[in-house]
Amino acid sequence: MQRVLLVAGDATESLDTWYPYHRLREEGIEVHIGAPAKKVLSSVIHDFEPGWDTYVEKPGYRIPADVAFAAVRPEAYDGLILSGGRAPEYLRNDPSLQKIVRHFLEQKKPIAALCHGSLILAAVDAVRGREIATFEALQPDIERAGGRFSNIAVAVDGNIVTSRTWMDLPFFMREFLKALTGNEQKHKAASVP
Repeated sequence: MQRVLLVAGDATESLDTWYPYHRLREEGIEVHIGAPAKKVLSSVIHDFEPGWDTYVEKPGYRIPADVAFAAVRPEAYDGLILSGGRAPEYLRNDPSLQKIVRHFLEQKKPIAALCHGSLILAAVDAVRGREIATFEALQPDIERAGGRFSNIAVAVDGNIVTSRTWMDLPFFMREFLKALTGNEQKHKAASVP
């Protein structure tokens, strides 16, 4: 059975977290929610209100984290999803999470980042030279980190899948599942004598 680590924290976007969680489980994939500490997280809902120049934030669902970043053994996971919301603004500074993301980069395992999750990739120098689809307000962050910002539903660049917002989740998950399945096939082929 494949395993995916889904990264979240307080102020993670509800749909960015729960949609991938349930979609992966629907495919028979084991999912663990990783966070700075093993606790119940408070998520948020981002929405767009008429007359506002930016999104609004409302309280979302509570999300139980299964494992603290410091206790994660990244080699036990086949894929990584970096949820969006406000959480990535502080999660990107967590040395244990940075170590996890670097493992996935070095091993070329599938990594998916939704919306502000791309800030975590930028923090470990993983967007340099890559096409990154993310929330339009992050264009300067991605470009300063050496990435190519794309205002499209989903971008796949090597082992990294990125999307703009929760509205792109169907496309995001379709491409992440393809990457995860493709990686599983490569692993099986490599282990055949």
